Parts: sequence; structure tokens; C-alpha cells
Amino acid sequence: MKTLVIYSSRTGFTKRYAEWIAERTQGDLLELKDAKKKDDGFFAPYDAIVFGSWAMGGSFVKLKWFLEKAPAWKGKRLAAFGVGASPNGSPEIDAALQRMVPDTLKKEVRAFYCQGGLDYDKMSFPYKQMMRMFASSLAKKKNATEDEKKQAAMISESYDVSDIRYTDPIVAWITE
Repeated sequence: MKTLVIYSSRTGFTKRYAEWIAERTQGDLLELKDAKKKDDGFFAPYDAIVFGSWAMGGSFVKLKWFLEKAPAWKGKRLAAFGVGASPNGSPEIDAALQRMVPDTLKKEVRAFYCQGGLDYDKMSFPYKQMMRMFASSLAKKKNATEDEKKQAAMISESYDVSDIRYTDPIVAWITE
């Protein structure tokens, strides 16, 4: 199965996952800025197209381009994955995955999530400040739950929990 993996990455976590998926599927890898320059004929030879972007505030950045292209790719195996700092299986991620793909495309596009981490050194100043403010507000929250306390501690500094095994469901979907 000929596979194309397209990605948009801000701090490197999504790129790493895209590289792992491309390697595991023996697929081609393309950054979103380059994919946007391609005409429709470029995508025709591919049996599967995977799109990855990063999560922010409960949504997946740059996903709109992929979702607009998806109807033209009928008959192809399509997957979209988001990478973020929240733990896999957390309620906010489950809710974001439900919103990730519109109902009209849920038969064609499967949505996935891969936990990555935070790299404050690679963040732009506004994002860095936003994350620090969020961590501070969680830490100061009155009656915070244990999960909120853990999240506040986790996001107060850079960390990386990326793991190739988080790509297993994506690879299984693409190659089945």
C-alpha cells in the first residue's frame, strides 16, 4: 500500500511521529507547507494519506486543509492524528477526537492522538507565556483534583513522553 504522511510540527513532536509512521508504512513524508504546493494529481498514486498536526486548546492546528482535501480522496485510507501534551485517554482528548473530524467525513477519515510533550525552548514567546500562565492557574486552583495537580506539575517545564507504540493504531488502520 503506497502511503503518504503529511505533517505540520511546531516543536518537533509531530514531525517525529510522522517520521515513525512513514518509516513503519514505508511511506513518503511531506511537510504541510510543501503538500499545499502540490496539485491534485500528485496525491493520486497514494492508497493511504495520513495527516498529523499539533494540538492546542482542544483542537488540532492546520487540520482544515486535510479535511477540505479528504472528499477528493475517496477510496483512499485516510487518517488524521494530533500530537499534544495531554495524556492519551484523557477526557479532553477523547472529546477533541470526537470533534476532530466532521460527521460527514467520519466514514472516510479516522482520528488518532499521540502524546508528545512540551519543549519550551522551541516554543515562540506567546505560546510559552500562554502555557506558563495555564500551568500557574492550574497550580493555584482552589480545590484542584489530583489530575489537575499532576498536570500543573507536568506542564510547568519541558518534557518528552513520545513513544513509537502510540503509532500502532494508526499503522494498523493504514495497513489493514
